[in-house]
Amino acid sequence: MQKADSIILGGRVLTQDQHMPRAEALAIAGGRILAVGSDAEMRALAGPETEVIEAGGATVLPGFVESHLHLFIGGAELDQVHLHGTADPETARRKLAEGAARSPGSGLLVAQGPGYALFDGWVPRLLLDDLMPDRPLALVADDHHTVWANTRALELAGVLHGRETPDGHEVVMGEDGLANGMLLEPEAYAPVLSLSGYYRAMQGLAVGTEPDPAPDAAQRAGDLEALARGLAHANAHGVTSIVNMDGNLYTLDLLDQLRAEGRLTARVRVPFHFLPEMDDAELERASEMHARWNDEWLASGFVKLFMDGVIESNTAFMKADYPGRPGWRAHGRFSAERFARLATDIDRRGLQIAVHSIGDAATSRVLDGYAAARAANGDSGLRHRIEHIEVIDPADIPRLAELGVIASMQPMHVPGTGFPLEPAQSAIGRARWPDSYPVRRIKDAGIAVALASDWPVTDISVMRGIHAAVSRQSWCAEQGDPRLTLAETLEGYTLGGAFAERTEAIKGSLTPGKLADVIILDTDLEAVEPVDLERVAVRRTICGGRTVYQQD
Repeated sequence: MQKADSIILGGRVLTQDQHMPRAEALAIAGGRILAVGSDAEMRALAGPETEVIEAGGATVLPGFVESHLHLFIGGAELDQVHLHGTADPETARRKLAEGAARSPGSGLLVAQGPGYALFDGWVPRLLLDDLMPDRPLALVADDHHTVWANTRALELAGVLHGRETPDGHEVVMGEDGLANGMLLEPEAYAPVLSLSGYYRAMQGLAVGTEPDPAPDAAQRAGDLEALARGLAHANAHGVTSIVNMDGNLYTLDLLDQLRAEGRLTARVRVPFHFLPEMDDAELERASEMHARWNDEWLASGFVKLFMDGVIESNTAFMKADYPGRPGWRAHGRFSAERFARLATDIDRRGLQIAVHSIGDAATSRVLDGYAAARAANGDSGLRHRIEHIEVIDPADIPRLAELGVIASMQPMHVPGTGFPLEPAQSAIGRARWPDSYPVRRIKDAGIAVALASDWPVTDISVMRGIHAAVSRQSWCAEQGDPRLTLAETLEGYTLGGAFAERTEAIKGSLTPGKLADVIILDTDLEAVEPVDLERVAVRRTICGGRTVYQQD
């Protein structure tokens, strides 16, 4: 009988395996789940070298599958100035002064996460001039789709007098003929963020091309450390699998180096990020990435695209005018014809498609493209994805099911949970509230759902995401009860995430033969009141049978 490398005893094991949903203990050998059952059964598998881990009545789960995050940029931002939740200028002034003291000099100071409400009643450029008049300053919104800059930063970047940008990207101009400091989407804010080395990390969101010029040795070392910090941060929250949402050959090469150094502590899937300005032929690089990396630790195999922006800045592509902005619905970043052609080609290559789509018009266009791919190629079984789906045309919900589309959704994106209610509620408009953030309706329609954080857009904490999903409040009677159950939410972060990346045969549940990706919480999760779920912590994270995080 094979002996276990380690056994976990005395747990409340929620396996996510319908054939044995609950157990008391499990055994690990050779990086795989050896057995699941009772304490006595697992003790029988222990040998003299077996590590014995006592769960002490706490919940044991499969490692969380983080279905949508930005690893490189998240790791790079961990040591920056953070203004999350800051909505008043005086608090922002104090935090910025503290950040400037930690990073002295005359270079661009970058701060993360102020709420849009910080600028209520202010011209953004003038508010930031008041907060920091002499040093260039840029504030990056939580959603990473808007940057606000002061006059000094706009001058140095050459955009104070405006800049030509593609549809969906805008240097917002003021009544005085100068940029008002609000920069919408990457082509608008790139010149400002380029004033800082941080822009090299932001390029993961802004572009899918390879770094040019190639990073020097010092830059590469810094990039490796940013990724390592991001992985460690994910591990501390129980994440053992990551679906990264930006990437290129360089990203995979860095992760491969971390693997060779024994520092790859989670399984990572990296896309080819296709941009509207790219030639269709550049999809060949996506095929190359898939051919080179396709194993249990590192894989590519999908193409990421953006169809629109975000609701808060009125750049999400909508079917009706934004309230108070007659004639303005934003734009799809790809025409219907071009997206259908791209989707058909990507599908034909055997690659999955993941599209950032927030507005209802954007999602309809994406579904049209997926339907065109199926009509041309047949049902590929690739489980193409839509990321976010924050407002939907109800007629598109059955289309999601018909086309076998994965709904990749983020509980913390819902205003009133991870974000403030405004400006999103007003930007959506009361008439569309019932169709907003429709995870409950999508789940009830039998559509596969994967849950995620979109870190660093919101906190990576899966427990905060679980809390948001199970305790969300309805905005109006017509919306019904928008909550998920605890069991549904856990599935969305485990087996649902594995199903979305087409790896459910090897991960997502604690089933003998599957990968030994396991987490132990610090309490019995099912005994915790919903209001307290976000306080639950991860005590230990095991990936591939190796402990990659342990609570002090």
